[in-house]
Amino acid sequence: MRYLSTTTVLCNMTDAVYEGERAGVYPGSFDPPTIAHLGIAVMAKRAVNLDRIDLVVSRDALAKQGADHAPFDMRIAVIEASIAHAPWLHLVVTEKQLVADIAAGYDAVLMGADKYEQIQQPEFYADEAARDAAIAALPTVVGPNRPGSPDLPDTAVVLTLPPKLQAVSSSDARNGRSEWMTPPARKTAEANNIWGL
Repeated sequence: MRYLSTTTVLCNMTDAVYEGERAGVYPGSFDPPTIAHLGIAVMAKRAVNLDRIDLVVSRDALAKQGADHAPFDMRIAVIEASIAHAPWLHLVVTEKQLVADIAAGYDAVLMGADKYEQIQQPEFYADEAARDAAIAALPTVVGPNRPGSPDLPDTAVVLTLPPKLQAVSSSDARNGRSEWMTPPARKTAEANNIWGL
């Protein structure tokens, strides 16, 4: 596999950032990767002039424990196949869970308003002061606002998604909207009877 593992190479997240490049980080489970994930990455690259974006997958994703994920190695292979066409997109696997820890050392962190709302939940931190410090330490937040979630903070670079991507979600892709999966994800789903296929 070509992905960087913060476990196998014993580095921290900033080691995945090449010196002299503007780098963004896109944490997620990508279960499955969707056309919106790729669209957001392209738009973020242009919006804040990024040279590379690392899609970062936690081995044990926060607030996803017990979720019915596709097998980890299969998901990693599908993500790699989904980004193979874009040399500026990379995959990093980490043991870290908190977005603030994952985003350390990057110039921008990609997330939607729903994820931004989630990372403000105090149960993920020792206390509210730790939460506030973690959120204050985030690099520039880049992403779309999502219906039903509070807007991203005023300091964020808000992406306006084209209409065909606005409703796309991994959850709905797993529940019948296979056209929202990346082509490698859809092919893998059909071959292995996962993600609702």
